[in-house]
Amino acid sequence: MIELINIQKTYPTQTLYQDLNLRLNKGDKVGLVGRNGTGKSTLFKLILGEEQADSGEISTPKNYKIGALKQYFDFTEKTLLDETALALSEDDKYNIYKAEKILFGLGFSEEDLQKEPKSFSGGYQIRINLAKLLLTEPNMLLLDEPTNYLDILSIRWLREFLKSFDGEVILITHDRDFMNSVCTHTMGIVRKDAFIIAGSTEKFFEQLASNEEHYEKQKIAQEKKIKDLEEFIAKNKARAATANLAQSKVKILEKMEIMDELVFEKDLKFDFNYKDTSAKYLLEVKDVSFGYEKDNLLFKDITFALSRGETLGIIGKNGKGKSTLLNVIAEELKTLSGDVNFHPSTVFGHFGQTNINHLNQNNTIIEEIQSVNNKIPESVIRNICGIMMFSGDNAKKKISLLSGGEKSRVMLGKIMAKDVNLLFLDEPTNHLDIESIEALTNAIKEFSGSSIIVTHSEELLRAVCDRLIVFTNDGADYFNGTYDEFLEKIGWGDDIDDKKPTKTDNKTKENKDKPKINKKESKRLRAELVAKKSQDLKPLKAKIEELEKEASSLFGVDKTKVENSILELMQKIENINQEFEEKMSELS
Repeated sequence: MIELINIQKTYPTQTLYQDLNLRLNKGDKVGLVGRNGTGKSTLFKLILGEEQADSGEISTPKNYKIGALKQYFDFTEKTLLDETALALSEDDKYNIYKAEKILFGLGFSEEDLQKEPKSFSGGYQIRINLAKLLLTEPNMLLLDEPTNYLDILSIRWLREFLKSFDGEVILITHDRDFMNSVCTHTMGIVRKDAFIIAGSTEKFFEQLASNEEHYEKQKIAQEKKIKDLEEFIAKNKARAATANLAQSKVKILEKMEIMDELVFEKDLKFDFNYKDTSAKYLLEVKDVSFGYEKDNLLFKDITFALSRGETLGIIGKNGKGKSTLLNVIAEELKTLSGDVNFHPSTVFGHFGQTNINHLNQNNTIIEEIQSVNNKIPESVIRNICGIMMFSGDNAKKKISLLSGGEKSRVMLGKIMAKDVNLLFLDEPTNHLDIESIEALTNAIKEFSGSSIIVTHSEELLRAVCDRLIVFTNDGADYFNGTYDEFLEKIGWGDDIDDKKPTKTDNKTKENKDKPKINKKESKRLRAELVAKKSQDLKPLKAKIEELEKEASSLFGVDKTKVENSILELMQKIENINQEFEEKMSELS
């Protein structure tokens, strides 16, 4: 339904796309992955016509409507409901219930409907824009990090909405679970071109690694061929009998398009330094209450003890006090009542918006990280800067010149620069890409100390949290169990089925439904499968060999087309092997 053909886009310091090609068919929902700065958001701007490509073409059907989430506000109506209803079509303008349904799904209450749109916080104003976008029912949705402004409940609602949406979607999100549950395809901007597969992010990264491995093997083979040709030329160019043959080899060598070295993106590598402690409990919170007004408490009588090695997740609706609770525990705010007691050996690192705002804007990145401990050698600080992707002269940038995501990395670097046994992390996944979130998750898992994390990421909750504090409309409660146990025993009351059938469950059910096959019959069927696999693979492998020879003598676009054909054939081989394994396992 939309096609991008040979798109090129270059800025003074960076080329984002070189002959990028992409075609989306009806109903495709594409998750767009890739490191920050590779051009994901720019691709949206090109599709929307907000920026122009240097060359290439973007083709859409006639009357094809593309909707995108606006980051600016232009509210004209006096109430939230009236403002949202502006997005209804002329035929739908009396179906106010549609606007209400979406607003409730995105976390607004009945009482909110009559409030002025401008009275809401910035995050909730973004939700108003999102509600209006969804009401317009476009043919295609372009969503750039929509979950950044949502809490768990509204993320869950949006996930179900997008799954049932019958148009096309391109989604940029750092939330891998959300992307996998919504999207039919995964796409990345890899080495200035679009690489897309049908399937999940896991399958995408596996296929990408497989393609890169195949490329490296081809490059090694080419290097060997070049060496052999050069040796042949050196030995035979001076002999009269073989001079012509040597000259023909020179021409082959001159025409050969040398394969480039693959350039890999750097990964963030988190490593929190653990300060040893003998404490059984690093922190005890008893009957803690807080509110900015005494008669309007955000939470009341919160009590828990955090043992060494345990991770506590703080979850729930936005605006109810999750970050405030973390700031109270971290002693950024004073309790109205109750006590927060740390073990004498407890040393904590705090990542939160308040800390990011307190970064010294006049410092360089090196100076700001070193301010944690002036005794740390500059070589160690530079190593931390490199880990946080501020290598070389980038580490000398002033804090005032950094983006929000870069400031977040500086704050994480400051925590890494000191020894701690307790981490306070407030929405640490915001501003990070999928690969960086995976690295952060692993670092939290491997950290020997304890952690308290405010997050809207169900994936992170499942990966690291042992206990929870859950914020609802009625305040906050301590839950002694994991997130999945919370969903099973209490849940959010949104009627979304969270049970994920395991492979074992599926296999057990399938085995129950299938009649048993005797050993003789099983042996015959296995032999047939092996023969069929061999028969199916033989022409594909022969074709790949033929195309690889053809590619070695081609250049530019022609070479790229042949290489893409090779990748398609490799995908077919992988599918055949996978189907073979599944059928063989059914006979076991």
